[in-house]
Amino acid sequence: MAGLTAACPECDAQVAIGSDAEVGEIVSCPECGADLEIRGLTPAQLEVAPPEEEDWGE
Repeated sequence: MAGLTAACPECDAQVAIGSDAEVGEIVSCPECGADLEIRGLTPAQLEVAPPEEEDWGE
């Protein structure tokens, strides 16, 4: 699975997804810097990643 790309849902730029990528992994858009979650690999699908929740030492 070399050379996968998907459109950024924020700015529509093409985002490269590594051949060893896995569903659930977070990648960054090179154009707008959005954190994106890989939601599928065949076909490649990206979704804006949910914000990280605070870890209050629990």
